[in-house]
This record gives sequence, C-alpha cells and structure tokens, in this order.
Amino acid sequence: MNFLNIYNRFLIFLGRKPTCLLLSLVVLVTISSCKKSFLDVVPDNVATLDNAFANRNEAEKYLFTCYSYLPNDGNPDGNPGFSGGDEAWTYWPMTEDYFSLDPYQIARGNQSKASPLMNYWGGATSLWQGIRSCNIFLENVDKVVDLQPYVKLRWVAEAKFIKAYLHWYLLRMYGPIPVMDKNFAVTATPEEVKVFRQPVDSVVNYISKLIDDAAVGDANTGLPSKIANEATELGRITKVAALAVKARVLVTAASPLFNGNSDFAGMKGKDGKILFNPKYDASKWDRAAKACKTAIDAAAAVGVKLYYFTPGINVVNNTTKTEMNIRNAVCEKWNSELIWGLTTGGNPTYWLQLFACPQIDPNNINLDLKGKLAPPLKMAELFYTKNGVPIEEDKTWDYANRFKLRTVTAQESGMQEDYQTVGLHFNREPRFYADMAFDGSKWFMKNGDFNIQSKLEQYSGKKQSRLYSITGYYTKKLVNWNLVATKTSTTVESYPWPVMRLSDLYLLYAESLNESGNSAAALSYVNQIRARAGLKTVESSWSNFSNQPTKFTSVAGLRSIIQQERGIEMAFEGSRFWDLRRWKTAPQVLSAPIYGWDILQTTYADYNRRVLLYTPRFIAPRDYFWPIAESDLQVNPNLVQNPGW
Repeated sequence: MNFLNIYNRFLIFLGRKPTCLLLSLVVLVTISSCKKSFLDVVPDNVATLDNAFANRNEAEKYLFTCYSYLPNDGNPDGNPGFSGGDEAWTYWPMTEDYFSLDPYQIARGNQSKASPLMNYWGGATSLWQGIRSCNIFLENVDKVVDLQPYVKLRWVAEAKFIKAYLHWYLLRMYGPIPVMDKNFAVTATPEEVKVFRQPVDSVVNYISKLIDDAAVGDANTGLPSKIANEATELGRITKVAALAVKARVLVTAASPLFNGNSDFAGMKGKDGKILFNPKYDASKWDRAAKACKTAIDAAAAVGVKLYYFTPGINVVNNTTKTEMNIRNAVCEKWNSELIWGLTTGGNPTYWLQLFACPQIDPNNINLDLKGKLAPPLKMAELFYTKNGVPIEEDKTWDYANRFKLRTVTAQESGMQEDYQTVGLHFNREPRFYADMAFDGSKWFMKNGDFNIQSKLEQYSGKKQSRLYSITGYYTKKLVNWNLVATKTSTTVESYPWPVMRLSDLYLLYAESLNESGNSAAALSYVNQIRARAGLKTVESSWSNFSNQPTKFTSVAGLRSIIQQERGIEMAFEGSRFWDLRRWKTAPQVLSAPIYGWDILQTTYADYNRRVLLYTPRFIAPRDYFWPIAESDLQVNPNLVQNPGW
C-alpha cells in the first residue's frame, strides 16, 4: 500500500475526503512560506520518510515542522480569544486591515456547521495534521544514525508534548475528541480508520499522561528545565512549560464545563460511550491543585518569578514603574515571568501591536497604526477601584455617577490635567491605566509620554472609514513600549506570545486551592499578583472598602473574587474567552450588550455618551464548543455532532 493510500485513510479518520498525491505530500512536509522563524524550518526536497530521517539535520527539520502546527495565538485574527468573544470589538463591516474575518463573525454569532469558522478540525489549519506529523516523527526518529541518545530523548519529549498540546487545543474547542496515539497501519481498512470520539475524562487522562511522559527525568534528561542556548532555542518546550500546560489542562477538566455538567449528560458516541460524565468529582480539583503546585515549584527552581520593571536609564516615578510592571510582564521579551513564549511565525506579535496601537503622536501620523482592537465598555467596568475592589462594591467610590463628566486635576494619575472625562475613569487601579487607553488618558512609551485624544477628527480618533476604535478604548497592554512610529516608518519590537506566564499559573493554583477547600492558601497567591499591581491584600481591601466585607471568607465569595482577579490580570491575553466557557458563565456574560462611547462626536458632553454597538447572543449549550463540519460527519459517520449544531 503506497503513501497516498495511508494518508487518505487518515483523512477518513478526520472526516475529510481523500485528496491527491501532490497535495498530500505538500500537507505533510511543507508549511506556509510566510513562516520564517527557526521553529518553522521544514525538510528540503524530502520525497520519502527515509530521507526525512536520514540524518540529524533532516530529522531536526521534521521536528520543527511539528512545532509549526502550534496555533499562532499571537496573531490578532488567529486567536479566537482576541476578537471572538467580548474582550475586544471592531468597526463593521471591514474591507481591509484583517487576516481573517472568522473571529469577528464568531463574536457576532455567525458560526456555522456547514462551513465552520476557525476550523481547526479540518481545512488548512487542521491540528490533526500536526498530530500525525508528531506520530511520524516518533515512529521514525530511531532511524537517525548520527543522533546522540540525550538529544533523541529531548526530541522525543518535544514531539510528545506537541502531540499532547494539539490534542488539548482540540479538546478545548470541540469537547470529546478521538485520540490519535499512533498512526494507522498500512493494512488498516477504511472501516478501521473511521474512529469514534472518546469520553472527556479519557482524553484528559491521555493528554496528562503524555505530558508526564514528556516531562519525566531530571534537569539533564529529556526536556531541559531551562533553555541553555538562548540564541537559537528560545520558544522550544521546557519541563516547566510542559508541567504548566498540564496544570491548565487539569484545571479546565475540573471546571464546571467538564466536571458534572448536566447540559451534555445525554451526549453519546456512535459506539454508545457516554462522552461527558454528568457526576461532579471534587477530586479533580485536588488533582489540578497538585499539578499547579508541581509546576510552580519547577518554575521557582529555575528562577521564574513575577516580573518587576527596571527602568534603566529612564527616570520614571513610582506610578509609571507600577504601570510598566504590568505592561512589560507581557511585552518584555523573555522576561522573568514567562514560562512559555510562542514564536510561531517569526514575529508573533508584530501585527497584534499594530492592531492595538492608535495614533499616539499628533506630529507623526502613521497609517500602520490601526488602533482597531477596541475593548468595550464592560471591560473598563471590570477593573477595580484604586482600593482594589469592584466598582459596584466600593463604598467610597461614586458608582451611581460613573457616567457623568468630571475634570482631571493634577492629583489624578494616568490622565491629562484639565481634560474632561467620565467618572468611570477616575480613581481606578493601576492595571486599568496600564491595560487600557481612552480619550484623555496618557500613554507612556520609551521615547516619551503621549496623550490620547480621540474625539471625532482628533489625531487618535475617527477620521476615515478605518484605523479607529469603535468603542473609544485601546488595548495599551499589548503594545511593547519600544514601538516607534514616524511619518515614514514603524519600528515594532515583537515579543513571544505568552502562552503561559507565572501570574496565570498562580491564579490557576489559587482557583484550585479554593475549590478543593484550602481558601487560606489560595489568598497568598492572589495577593502576590495584587502586590505587583500596587494593590493591598484581598483581606485588607474587602474588609475596609467593600460593602461585602466578608466576601473572601466563603468558597463562593472567594471564587467570585478569583474569577474577577483573573479577568483583570489576564485581560486581553485571550484567556477570558476560554475562562467564561469553562466556568459556565458565558451565557450571561457573552449575551450582555456591547457598549462604547459616541466616537462620532466632537464635544466632551456628546462624546462621553454610551452607545449600543451590538447585542450578541451566546446560545447554550451549543456555543460552548465548535461544530464539526457536516461534510466531515458524512465522510466518517462514526463521529457525532456537538449538541445544538
């Protein structure tokens, strides 16, 4: 049986139609020519698998091909978390300044089972192809004659992790999925490759075990604990990264979407297996907490720690230092907090920064700066007051008059003196001013301090049919402070996309501890993150300023605090999209109206009026998971569709 027959049977497993030999070979041994980073190298003119594993050099190229299938989450239109939910909005319709309209269509409720948007099951971005490449690598790496044993152990571990991660990505998108631990034998019949979806718990256990296999051994065995050769290997998997991803998998598996979810109680595979266990299992939180602690300890052992800004030659005040603690925890390349940074595409956050950054300098208008990744008003309301509690809970903050105009005084940080803006923007926590910009706010960069003025026809505002924020807010957090734009050029320092950073892991651990009955220990990790953001402890803030002073003393109350803390700390990093789903709060939150300011106005009073932009609908249980394309179900009738589709 030839290679085409094998691959076509694999396509049947996916639920896709067999294809021609040329396309099959291209899919397996090439990737898009636009990818240029060291992780995207592919075998040169490899016609057979024997040649692909003839020597170390060719085999390493094949390993990097496995890396190339990792989703490019730093791309503004490649990550559904940016524009597929409610964290950022944009003007509509768009005729340019985008890579794909898919995430924007998902946010507007236009997902389709006939032709699924952001289809990672099939199509050009199928992650199953990446899993198959990992299996090919694992099945053939022993053929490499000039490969040192310790190098082989590391490469095998990397391929196992990538395979686990791609399974995890599909599980998060589609729910129960088939497990592809090995490629099909050449003697497999068409019926044998028409596989079934596996129960969620089985898939989670498989992913967890595969990551354990990848992370086994001491610091000198298999995956390194820390990248030694930073010039050529940053972005490759480490033990710490693998353990942190395992923690995220197990926290998700313990969360309400997957743990005791009656919404999917009747979902069965064509083989009769129950795909969701409807019974709540508290031990899943214990398991998740242990995985988080293991990852935290491993991170600490190699020097990973919460990032704090060192200004260098720049002279900045304490307020600016705190702001840069927050911004550069994401944007400073390979900083102390980063556990795993994704380098897919070579410049993984180049376009993200251009999409996020508005015109900040009236003397250097540059059309590269799109300023279109616009947070809605609900995100501005999410952040705490300066006292570290929600705006609706702070008994000293004027919640009722938050939409009334006030004049900025010299005592107000983050805003322009004598400017007028709404009360919502006054006396907020440092992360609010670090993460978001708005009309009347300031924007600190390495080459200066800039003012944002975004009413109609002002330099940061709408002047044409594109290059503006539809809500009046901007995602400052995602823009590296080294960005420089002149009238004729733009310099962007791309940073690796933070798949996992330490504050994320701390919050996952805090959540797991609270849910498994150890709330006191959970507070310690939340408070470390708050301290970096210039806030007092949860205990102090709620006791002194909240109208619910004992909220943190109950599991339910601390759960609410941790969820809001996570929403703030991880804002605009693509986490909210998935968190709202796993917490099962998405139907309420993602069906709330999208508001912005009246950006078509020129005066303070007219501009600072709420405008309804869109009313989305999250339909449960349908919208928790992606649909599988109808055509895929026809090719493989053993696959069942997700409920609601």
